Amino acid sequence: MKLYARSTIEEIRNRHNFKLSKSLGQNFITDPTVIEGIVEGSGAGEGDLVIEIGPGIGVLTAEAAEAAAAVVAVEIDKKLIPILGETLRGYNNIEVINQDILKTDLNEIIRDRRERGIFDGKVRIIGNLPYYITTPIIMKLLEEVVAADTITIMMQKEVADRINASPGGKIYGAISVAVQYYCTVERIMTVPKEVFIPRPKVDSAVLKLTPRQKPPVELKDTKAFFACIKAGFGQRRKTLLNSLTGALGLSREQVKEVLGTAGIDPVRRAETLDMKEFAAIANAAVDITLSQETD
Repeated sequence: MKLYARSTIEEIRNRHNFKLSKSLGQNFITDPTVIEGIVEGSGAGEGDLVIEIGPGIGVLTAEAAEAAAAVVAVEIDKKLIPILGETLRGYNNIEVINQDILKTDLNEIIRDRRERGIFDGKVRIIGNLPYYITTPIIMKLLEEVVAADTITIMMQKEVADRINASPGGKIYGAISVAVQYYCTVERIMTVPKEVFIPRPKVDSAVLKLTPRQKPPVELKDTKAFFACIKAGFGQRRKTLLNSLTGALGLSREQVKEVLGTAGIDPVRRAETLDMKEFAAIANAAVDITLSQETD
């Protein structure tokens, strides 16, 4: 049975009286090359554990199970659990968990399966992410430092473009800097909207995020770094002097001093800064804050 076939998807939906949920962003993949591309792009291989976010009816899950030692699929929709039990019954290396990914301790899942000898290789996270919750899922994986070797996920193309953007463009923003701080980013493919059921209004793209072993910049305080990024892009049309005033409790005069120390022109805007420049601003801000505390 070809799970990705439109006729199969419709037959399963009708037999189980399953209605796709717009609120959960359910769009099922019908193109085998996309399915293969995600699993191959993730690097999943013998001995590895694959964690899938939102398996749907199991098209990606089955492909991952062919490649890896074990698959743990986390699905929030309880109505899909019996369907997955049916579509994946031919595999003995798949475990489906009915949970909200945002409330799931993935590191605990990884530790438990490794200790139990279920896998002894690397950890690969994959998924076709719902558009409405893409950014919260990505930031959860990165901020919680989930012990994954690769994160290969499909998302709205516009979001993928923003994540992979370089300084100087209109789409470069806080999410670009944040994800690129934690990971290297590689575009695997662009996926047209026509290959989904139901068809979304926009195209998608698959990105491979590889967590960095070492941060790309040296920071005195990570929270200060992200606070500067948030403040800068929160008012991106304003100059840095204006957008950073109030960030970290700094006055306008202190922001001038910070920017001077960092060697950044105060009339520049956040979208023109690269990661090293944001780091220089954050580190200078920390120094000024500490000097105030000791005065």
